Amino acid sequence: MTKLELLLLSQMFDADSDGDGTYFHSWQGPSDLIWVDRAELITALDATRGNKSQVYHYVEEKLKNATSDDGTIELDMSGLSWEVILQDIVRRSAKRRYITVTTAFMCSKMRADGFGGMALFITADAIKGCSTTEFLSDCFADIAGQEGD
Repeated sequence: MTKLELLLLSQMFDADSDGDGTYFHSWQGPSDLIWVDRAELITALDATRGNKSQVYHYVEEKLKNATSDDGTIELDMSGLSWEVILQDIVRRSAKRRYITVTTAFMCSKMRADGFGGMALFITADAIKGCSTTEFLSDCFADIAGQEGD
């Protein structure tokens, strides 16, 4: 993971160091709109130069368009998702073949459709996802198909 990716993901999520890695999590979902200290952003951008990272060019362009007296840079990350950042990490890694992401959805009031989750499997070539609703629909379809046998 580049310093730029770590900086941005740490702003989009809550981040905890875990030995040699970082664990990203969020109570209410990742932030699409983040504010990053200009000096930190420039340092991370410089350290990332030369790495194949889609977020590098996005941030470089945002810095060019920011006014010179802005101490904090506002970045709208909705156009370049965190999933793409994680996929770039896998693409460059000699050791990591995939990253898994699990999510849970819940609400404060009991509702039939207020709970569930999703899993993502991110490789260098694809980002695959499945919600709990999709999984259960597939299971119900399998059972319905077996009843006709």
